[in-house]
Amino acid sequence: MRIKLQRMAALGVTMAVTCGVPAVAGADTGRDTVAGARPGGRPDSRPDSRPDSRPDSRPGAGAGTVTGAGASMRRTAADARAHVLRPGDRGEAVRALQRRLHAGRYYFGRINGVYDEQTKFAVWALQKNRRMMPKGAVGPEVWRAFERQHRRRPLVPHGAADRVEINLRDQLLTVYRDRKPALISHISSGAEVRYCEGGRCGNAITPVGDFRVSRRAPGWTTGRLGSMFNSLYFVGGIAMHGSTQVPLRPASHGCVRVPLATSKRLYELVRLGEPVHVRGKTV
Repeated sequence: MRIKLQRMAALGVTMAVTCGVPAVAGADTGRDTVAGARPGGRPDSRPDSRPDSRPDSRPGAGAGTVTGAGASMRRTAADARAHVLRPGDRGEAVRALQRRLHAGRYYFGRINGVYDEQTKFAVWALQKNRRMMPKGAVGPEVWRAFERQHRRRPLVPHGAADRVEINLRDQLLTVYRDRKPALISHISSGAEVRYCEGGRCGNAITPVGDFRVSRRAPGWTTGRLGSMFNSLYFVGGIAMHGSTQVPLRPASHGCVRVPLATSKRLYELVRLGEPVHVRGKTV
């Protein structure tokens, strides 16, 4: 593994405990802080597994229209372009946005016409992937991005056909299937600061290098530094996992946080032994 060992050694990083060790025998428990956790570490915000409208994966779906709704629904996409959508908005224009984000492999939540936090995270992923400033407002620039063909250069051009790439500079995670992006997610990686909690100290760093998924822990697990959802460990106690807090800055103890709705699909896609490539540095 090509890890920046000298830098990590100078900071005193211990990879096996950056995000924690199992708190319960037999459980692969991670420890990344999640605000709003109930006693016992189970966050109040949990992914909803009962969508009221499933994304349409048929050819042509996600084109800004609602499948089968006719000309009136096709006008919805045009109406959406005519004004700016913001978090908290509701309606068919938001539903059209969610379908486009799903078709682009950015959004895996409910197609419900509500511009909620999970939708905002998907918008951030699109904007970062297209070299835009990440923000919640969705205006003409975002809608034009849906119409343009785009193929971002991979971090590892000759990597395995199925792999995960984590870009620390752009705070972006991409899952490849058959060398094509199958999932693109906004992330929050290690904050790169020293911390002391519960009488123990460490450095909040996400290591750079080439790794493989070594452990999987479904659902919520709780450790010394908090709770994690659908954890995929790739070096020691450091994992990719769902979180209720995925801000627009590196903020974790070293793990790679992803939105809750996205973490469900990430866990379905990524298997044991899969290559994980981490590149770049936070700025």
